[in-house]
Amino acid sequence: MPKPFPKEFRRDVIAVARQGDQSIAQVARSFGVSESCLARWLKIADRDDGVSGPTPSAGAAGSAGDLEAENRELRRRAKQLEQENEILRRATAYFARDVLPK
Repeated sequence: MPKPFPKEFRRDVIAVARQGDQSIAQVARSFGVSESCLARWLKIADRDDGVSGPTPSAGAAGSAGDLEAENRELRRRAKQLEQENEILRRATAYFARDVLPK
């Protein structure tokens, strides 16, 4: 199994690819990754950032695209709230440890 690239490297490659100065093939070649790998990274980054790319049924149903965008945003927000709840749960446990009698 190939060794995964560091997140910082992926982030830099995605940033260069999104600038649009070069084609995806050129960016992939210059960073030493395959085109399919870079395309997958871009797709994942777009999904995580809530950026919607062209969809096959973009002209067929505009409301379906709106629903997909809303679902992506709601999933991102739910994930953020779950992380915040976990932080608060751990902080509560930490501070309750000091208050409890020994």
